[in-house]
Amino acid sequence: MRIAVASESAPGEARVALVPELVGKLTAAGYEVAVQPGAGAGSMFADESYAAAGAAITAEAFEGAEVVISVQPLDPQLVGELGEGAATLSFFPVAARPDDVAARRDHGLTTFGMEYVPRISRAQSMDALSSQSLVAGYRGAIVAAGRLRQFFPLSMTAAGTVKPAQIVVLGAGVAGLQAIATCRRLGAVVKGYDVRAAAAEEIRSMGAQSIDLALPTLEGAGGYAREMTEERAQRQRELLTPYIAAADALITTAAVPGRTAPVLVTSEMVRQMKPGSVVVDLAAESGGNVEGVVAGSVTNLDGVQLWGGANIPSQMPAPASRLYAQNVLNVIMLMTRDGRFAPDFDDEIVAAMCVTHAGEVRRP
Repeated sequence: MRIAVASESAPGEARVALVPELVGKLTAAGYEVAVQPGAGAGSMFADESYAAAGAAITAEAFEGAEVVISVQPLDPQLVGELGEGAATLSFFPVAARPDDVAARRDHGLTTFGMEYVPRISRAQSMDALSSQSLVAGYRGAIVAAGRLRQFFPLSMTAAGTVKPAQIVVLGAGVAGLQAIATCRRLGAVVKGYDVRAAAAEEIRSMGAQSIDLALPTLEGAGGYAREMTEERAQRQRELLTPYIAAADALITTAAVPGRTAPVLVTSEMVRQMKPGSVVVDLAAESGGNVEGVVAGSVTNLDGVQLWGGANIPSQMPAPASRLYAQNVLNVIMLMTRDGRFAPDFDDEIVAAMCVTHAGEVRRP
């Protein structure tokens, strides 16, 4: 059976779905691996590295492929090149691609979305959202450090003492905790906040101070926070304002896949920050946690820089690709039986990931 590795066509996407060091695991499992030329170039993986690992480098990688793997969904124009019954494995935002879903259904393709891996212990090694959030959290901290025109760590010198930067991180999921940990390693004083009860201990475990607003916690399903009422959101913003005003940099990370990000910080709150302060919004692509932020752009509000993240993991493509490729490999191994790709649709992981199969839409 052939697994094809697609070259990404989405603007700005530098990741790749398989890295050379994992090719051998697929060939050992009985697969032939075909890679489109230049598929790994954006992540600094040369075609020669794939060939040395046992993959075929060919522009006709899709020909005869039972499985096509990618990071972003294939260009809809390429769907017709796949044989009926072939499977694709990638991120696949269903709500944003209704025509693509219909075309795949009509063509008889099986579509799996990596963002729909359920948050259960058995699926942790397949959780691409978490692995890519890890990269985004690290990148967010580095952006904040690079844009803030002052030291992160405390420095005591003969010429005087340089105070450490004060950082506030909103959201303590994978991205938020990684941002906290990275800022702490760089020497900053960090405060973190999350609406979930378990987050306070996790924030403290990273060496940061947990902000306690004395508000009820909002635990939701799948490890995400429950949606809050506007009254609760307004009260939370009021209580967070003094912490944000005192911060040299603010990093926001609160996002739920497929939904608009909650607005945690208003423009008026940003205006209370000192000139030269930095805001890094990792949720900008889904609307942003900070009012006025623009995904993929840096804007200025009364001397405060607002950095809106866009496809942040792709800004660190090599480590992001390695993590994503391992997630993909683990999913493929779950769906492999006797050297063949044979998904068990009664398996809760497979069922949750499936978007289309056998002429049906499984995930409306």
